[in-house]
Amino acid sequence: MRELPTGGPPPSGPRPTGRSPVRRATMRDVAALAGVSVKSVSRVINGGDAVSADLREKVSRAIERLDFQPNLAASSLRRSDGVTGQIALLLEDLANPFSATLNRAVEDVAHRHGTLVFAGSLEEDGNRELALVRASTLRRVDGIIIAPATRDHGYLNREVRAGTPVVFVDRAPRGLSADHVLSTNAEGARDAVLHLADNGHERIAYLGDHPSIPTAADRLRGYTGAMRDLGLAVDPRLVVQGLSATGAAAAATTALLSGDAPPTALFTSQNLVTIGAVTALQGLGRQREVAVVGFDDFPLADLLSPKVTVVAQDVPEIGATAARLLFGRIAGDDPPHRACSVPTRLVVRESGLIPPR
Repeated sequence: MRELPTGGPPPSGPRPTGRSPVRRATMRDVAALAGVSVKSVSRVINGGDAVSADLREKVSRAIERLDFQPNLAASSLRRSDGVTGQIALLLEDLANPFSATLNRAVEDVAHRHGTLVFAGSLEEDGNRELALVRASTLRRVDGIIIAPATRDHGYLNREVRAGTPVVFVDRAPRGLSADHVLSTNAEGARDAVLHLADNGHERIAYLGDHPSIPTAADRLRGYTGAMRDLGLAVDPRLVVQGLSATGAAAAATTALLSGDAPPTALFTSQNLVTIGAVTALQGLGRQREVAVVGFDDFPLADLLSPKVTVVAQDVPEIGATAARLLFGRIAGDDPPHRACSVPTRLVVRESGLIPPR
């Protein structure tokens, strides 16, 4: 066994690896091996016009022999059309099932266009949004799909004028005219309340995300509007906002149910809030006493006991619609900016059918 030194300063400089690093072949190397100019190699790699079969064969053999990997980022900057073959997708949290499903839908469309998707999580942080947008534009992405955390999106006007199309998802733009794709949030919330009321509930609590988030505000508006239309009082004690994590939602649920005149039903307006509420009900042993309808479907919702009734967004369609709009703009389409609404759907399972006690 080799002994480690016990004294003296640590060795400086890079640690030996036992082998020399392999230098990547360059375009100049390919040109030398093929016996042609660097410009000719560039024309072959970039699919230029007037490339003879003989030249293409020479260059292709040299590329294969040298295992040459072209620098796509650099070559894209030299293309006359400026297309880089990459787009940015900036969402709230890629770990959230909503964002993950939307990401996949955008990727599927991008794949058909030979385009890579670089995705990032904004985490409801305006500064993080600005940094990721900046990083994306510095890399010359062909377009951006964004669910913004900021309230004023006028800062993107400069990028749009420079030729970078932007499509908004989940939240409409402010201070900027741009395509956007939204769910029918208020209508979906209304469907949830009507379903609970149809099953005899009058004391229906609302548990939601931060009121500054447009989707949360829309869902609260749908809840309060439905309650008033039904002639039911909106009890401020039953409206809990600012919940964005399962732990906070579980604590809020427990507090509601231990208070005076507790609710008999819960409308939870975000999937993580729903998971927290269901966790609390399970812990209290009251999962079959208090009705629940959640906004957003989530994995295992149909396998829990009771199965959870949800207002489901068509997330794949939201992502695919946003991607189609973006690639249309990248291709040069210039119609008036479009506002697309994707309908929600009430998925009736067991939890919304529990009657009041």
